[in-house]
Amino acid sequence: MLRFKILASVVPLLAAAVFARNEIGSVSHPCITLGETSVELTSLFWTAGVHVAFTEDPQKATVRVQITDDADAADFAVVDDGLGSEPESCQATSSSRLVSIAAQPLDGGPVIYLSTDGPADYRIFVRSRTFSQREAAALIVGARGGHRHLQAASL
Repeated sequence: MLRFKILASVVPLLAAAVFARNEIGSVSHPCITLGETSVELTSLFWTAGVHVAFTEDPQKATVRVQITDDADAADFAVVDDGLGSEPESCQATSSSRLVSIAAQPLDGGPVIYLSTDGPADYRIFVRSRTFSQREAAALIVGARGGHRHLQAASL
C-alpha cells in the first residue's frame, strides 16, 4: 500500500517535469535579435521579464501598434516565407529577454491595441509562416520594454 501511495504521488511530478522540459526545450517560439539582445516569446509566464496584453479598446491601450501593408513604412518587418527561407533561432545569452502574452494586463505591463489604422507608436509588417501579427507586436513592444516608440502617437 505504501508503494502505491509513493507511486501515486510521483507520477504527477514526473508528468509535470516532462511537460516543463518539452516546453522549455522547445525552439518553436517566435524570436528576434536586436543588436546583442534576443527577444523571445515564451508561454512560461513566470520566466518572462515582460508581460504584454492586448485590448480591443484603444482607450485602455498603453501602446498602439499599426499593421501596415507596406514593409518600407514599417518600424518592424517580419518576412520569412520567401524561397530558401529558414527560420532562425535566437541564441540564448545573458542579455536575452523573454516576453509573454498575458490574457489580462499584469503588473502595469504594456497593453497593446493592434489595428490597421489610426495613430501608432509602432508600425509592423508581417508576412510569415511562423509569426502571427499579435506575436510580432508583442515582440517589438517587449523588445522596447513596453515604452512608446514615439514621443506622441503619430497620425
